[in-house]
Amino acid sequence: MNLMNFQLKAIKDLLECMEDDSVREIVLKSPTGSGKTIMLTHFMDEYTKEHAKTVFVWLTPGKGELETQSKAKMDKYIHNAQTKLLADVMACGFEENDACFINWEKLTKKGNNALRDSERTNFLEWIEKALNGGLSFKIIIDESHQNFTEKADAIVQLFKTDKIIRCSATPIIDKKAKLIEIAEKDVIAEGLIKKLLVINENFPQTIETDNQTWYLLERALNKQYEIRSLFLQKGVDVNPLIVVQLPNNSDLLCESVEDYFATQGITIENETLAVWLSGRHENIDDIADNNGKQIAVIMKQAVATGWDCPRAHILVKLRENMDETFEIQTLGRIRRMPEAKHYDSDILDYCYLYTFDQKFTAGVKAALGRGALEGKDIFLKNEYKSFSLVKEQRTMITDLRDPRKALFSIASYFIDAYGLTGSKKENKTRLETAGFVFSDFINTYTQSGSIASLSDLGERDNLNTITVKETVNTHKLGRERHHCIGVIGREIGMEYEYMQTIIGKLFGDKYEYSNKLLSLSTRELYAFIINNVDTLRRSVREAMAVQLTQGVISADMVSTKKFFMPRVCKFTFDVASKVQIESVKNVYQGYLMSAEPRSAAEKKFEKFCEKCSAVDWFYKNGDKGDEYLSIVYIDNGNRQKLFYPDYVVSLHGKTWIVETKGGFDKVGNSEDIDIFSPKKFEVLKTYLEKYGLNGGFVRFDKQSEELCICTENYNSDIHSDDWKILSEIFV
Repeated sequence: MNLMNFQLKAIKDLLECMEDDSVREIVLKSPTGSGKTIMLTHFMDEYTKEHAKTVFVWLTPGKGELETQSKAKMDKYIHNAQTKLLADVMACGFEENDACFINWEKLTKKGNNALRDSERTNFLEWIEKALNGGLSFKIIIDESHQNFTEKADAIVQLFKTDKIIRCSATPIIDKKAKLIEIAEKDVIAEGLIKKLLVINENFPQTIETDNQTWYLLERALNKQYEIRSLFLQKGVDVNPLIVVQLPNNSDLLCESVEDYFATQGITIENETLAVWLSGRHENIDDIADNNGKQIAVIMKQAVATGWDCPRAHILVKLRENMDETFEIQTLGRIRRMPEAKHYDSDILDYCYLYTFDQKFTAGVKAALGRGALEGKDIFLKNEYKSFSLVKEQRTMITDLRDPRKALFSIASYFIDAYGLTGSKKENKTRLETAGFVFSDFINTYTQSGSIASLSDLGERDNLNTITVKETVNTHKLGRERHHCIGVIGREIGMEYEYMQTIIGKLFGDKYEYSNKLLSLSTRELYAFIINNVDTLRRSVREAMAVQLTQGVISADMVSTKKFFMPRVCKFTFDVASKVQIESVKNVYQGYLMSAEPRSAAEKKFEKFCEKCSAVDWFYKNGDKGDEYLSIVYIDNGNRQKLFYPDYVVSLHGKTWIVETKGGFDKVGNSEDIDIFSPKKFEVLKTYLEKYGLNGGFVRFDKQSEELCICTENYNSDIHSDDWKILSEIFV
């Protein structure tokens, strides 16, 4: 399977932490739905390939099954994985390259009969035997926020590990631990979880009802019908699920919920209603199937740990006094995408919460920030319904990284950066001059000398550097070579097999390649890779960075169609903002200046448009989806991507397309974090010229405290003449 960019980065960060002797505990903070198990299983596989005598012990909480699920996923994702459960360990102990999935509560819970006293003794003996045999245990603690007690910690201590990885969507973070945090926005960008949680959509300011519970359920069911209908229109067989969560000791409330659903023909008997309560499990066997018959499920407690139901779209919250961690974990169950992708429809790509629990709502907003906002439908004003532009769409979607493109880019970089020629002998000399090491030995370094105080340890000039030379033994150094190639490949998100081939083609004599730079024997190539791993890693990264010129977009790569502004907009806003003024210039009726999520640059630009007399109207474009204005461009992996400009603006009747970016600080340094900005600018300029429009990039200059616009040439220097003050252009 192809890993997402954020997953590759997390694996890279984990492997780097494992090499850092100063780090014992690592915390992986991973949002629900980000593929935590996929990341960790690939990480374990990569680590054991590079490090001998390793055993991973994956500890899970709960009444069971999570360890079985995790083992099953590793067996599925990693070919020939050497996985074990507790019963397997008890039968044959620990072995090199094992990944052992064990429920810690089976070892710690009083009255748990998973292990008798004699078996506990055997378990300890197996650990001792493994340690005496030179095996090194690495511990992973899954769902580390749950029930991890002093007894559980005592189990961890038995393994005498030097590395502990704790993972959770809501971890308790020790200041001494190394935190690896996966940003929720990165998971959303890859389409694995829903874009936004909408709270109490389209609720009026004042609600009059005889039955609050039925009011919420009616809203939720109407939304379920709407989502289901859109799925069917797209030819997708997903039946969105409503999760109804009750407070404890609420039998009467449960009856009320069942009574409402019965009035709508949703019952236990026809299998469209499920119940997941203590001692009562009905219609839950296939509830996680995307096309399951169940329309709603009633539950009193949080969904069981590890239970995934990606078709869950809607939560009706009828519970009080829930702690924050519990809230976040519960919400995570409705945030997964049914098919691990977005559908280019806000209605399908959002999830929904309906509740009258004010404390819960506040807790959600505090936990998710801009990921949880008030929402309502707003409608396009009549005078703009006929306005149209041309939007570009991809005709070929290639998500795979292109190793051929990477090979060409790295070869070109080495030739340009180090002045390499067709002569391999001369190339070797030039690379040696640039600092590359060529040797028949593996070189490692240490220091010798004397110091007066511990603070002098940082003064390396006081110590002598000693070079330790080890004869190249390809059999003995296989793991070290594998590790180095893995490190280099992970720098650019390239799989090991491809990176090995690229290095072999460029520098080894066993691979055919027309632009070969060196022709090293197998032993020489081993030494070259291991001795120069840091230099190669840096060079490969820089090779990718300099290959950012816009590729040629052929006619067959792009299709065009008319773009009309959506008639209905799913509008989200910050209800706590002091500014709840309705925009006069926006094309939608009811568009508030408290619109969220918005970047600082977008907020400044919208305020500018609202006050600028030259602006007739403005439209805020979406950032993903078939219904929005898009332009095609190509990245350095030859992959087609879509650029969604931020705004369409009418200025004295002429149409402008504007993209806002991070600004410039008070001394002129760029705060734009988008490395593709120059490429996007070029494709926007080409688009504007093709269709006779105006436009450019807008950024805020903190020195002058002015919005500035660039329309002709994209320049990273705010002081250049390419940047004009926006108020002098929009007049």
